[in-house]
Amino acid sequence: MKKLNLTPEEILDFKPNTEFEGYSPREVDEFLDKVMEDYDSFYEAIEVLKAKVVELEGQVSLLKQEKIELEGKQRVFDLSKTTQYSSVDILKRISRLEEEVYKK
Repeated sequence: MKKLNLTPEEILDFKPNTEFEGYSPREVDEFLDKVMEDYDSFYEAIEVLKAKVVELEGQVSLLKQEKIELEGKQRVFDLSKTTQYSSVDILKRISRLEEEVYKK
């Protein structure tokens, strides 16, 4: 993020040069007060957003961990299903072989 040039305090302390036909100091002060309020609002919004980013990054991290755990559990489940089916297939084959052997 781009760094801001002025802080609210710097704006508040700013004293423009006054010349004979220069700007009205009262108008300049009122304008700078508005600018300073905006900067305060920006700083507050930035802090809120930074906190939200940290919170969301934490949630993302937790969700990634949960995803990894669920993928691991899914692999174990898939392996157990595969093992069950292959065991059934083996039992069927053994049964067929026994039938063939004992027929004779």
